[in-house]
Amino acid sequence: MTPPSTDRSLADALALEHGPTWRNRFALAPLTNTQSNPDGTLTDDEHEWLAARGRGGFGLVMTAAAYVAPAGQAWGGQLGIASEAHLPGLARLAEALRASGATSSVQLHHGGQRADAALHGGPNQCPWDAPEKDAVAMTTDDVHRMVEDFVAAAVLAERAGFDGVQLHGAHGYLLGQFLDGRHNHRTDGYGGSLADRQRALLEVLEGVRAATGPDFQLGLRLTPEGFGIPLEEGVETTRTFLASGLLDHLDLSLWDVRMRPRGGADGLLVEHFADLPRGATRLGVAGGVVSTEDARWCLEQGADFVTVGVGAILHHDFAARALADPAFRVRERPVTRDELRAESVGERFLDYLAAGWDDLVA
Repeated sequence: MTPPSTDRSLADALALEHGPTWRNRFALAPLTNTQSNPDGTLTDDEHEWLAARGRGGFGLVMTAAAYVAPAGQAWGGQLGIASEAHLPGLARLAEALRASGATSSVQLHHGGQRADAALHGGPNQCPWDAPEKDAVAMTTDDVHRMVEDFVAAAVLAERAGFDGVQLHGAHGYLLGQFLDGRHNHRTDGYGGSLADRQRALLEVLEGVRAATGPDFQLGLRLTPEGFGIPLEEGVETTRTFLASGLLDHLDLSLWDVRMRPRGGADGLLVEHFADLPRGATRLGVAGGVVSTEDARWCLEQGADFVTVGVGAILHHDFAARALADPAFRVRERPVTRDELRAESVGERFLDYLAAGWDDLVA
C-alpha cells in the first residue's frame, strides 16, 4: 500500500474512524511524571501539567501510563485508573482538556514483571516465571482477569469523559511481555507462536471496543524492535493490528525517529513500517522530535501524526510554536528548574527529570 500523501501539513486536522477529529497532527507522548498521589489519584500538579499541553495546542493530549490494577503499578507517583476513587480527578482533567480544544486519552498500563512489588505487595505477574524479577507465571484465569482489568479501565475512562484510551503494548511492560518470543512459551493459547503471543493483546482490544461506545477512540503503542521482539515480528505484529479494524491509531515508539534497526536490517527503522496497509487506522511515530523540521520529516516518511516527548517538557506550547514557525527548535539544554516551572512542570516531575537525565535539568 502506498503511504498517505506527503503534501499534508502538520496543521491539518486528523479525522479518525471513531470520536472527535484531532485539530492537528501533534500528540503529547504519555510521559511518566511521578506526580500522582500515593493512591494513584490525580494531583493539581499533574492536572496542570496536562491541561497546559492542551492549552499549548496539541491535537491529542495523553496521560502518563495509568495502572489498570494495583498489581500493575510500576513506580511511585503513578497515575491509577483502577477504582472509583480515581474517577473524580480524571473527570476534572477530561473536562479541562475538552475546554482547551484538545482530544484526550488515557494510556492504560500494567507493569507485569516490571511492576514494583514493594508498592503492591507482590509477587509480580508475568506470562512466565521470572524469579529474578520477583514474578510468577500468570494462570490462564489470571490472563482473563488482566483482560477484564484493561476493559474496566477503558470503561472508567469513558465515564470520566475522555475521548479514548491507548493501550501500552510497548517497552517490555505486561502486554508487550506476551509478545516476547524469547521467554513466552506458554501452552494455553497465550504463548508460543506469534499469533498466540498476540492473543492477549487482541482480546483486550476486542473487549475495549465491545464495552465502549461508537465515539470512543482506541489506540495502541508498540515497540517495533527490542524487548524480545525482532524486527520481522515487530513488522508482522504491527501489520496484524493495523489490519484488525479495531484501532483508531497506532503509535510506534522508536526512541529516535531516524534510528536504524538494532538488528542490522537495511534502511531506517520507520521505513519498515510506513508502507504497511493501515486502512482507517492512523499511524504515529515517536522519538527525538524537537523541531518543526523533525515533525515535518515524520509526515514525509508516511506518518499520520507525530508524538512529542521531551519537546513538550521544554515547551508546554511546543505544538503551537511548531505550527507557527517552520524554523522552530526547542531551547538548548540543560535548562533551569525555574524555566521548567514556567512550563507547568511540577516539583516531583522536576526531581524525576533531574535524577534520570543528566542533560535536561541544570
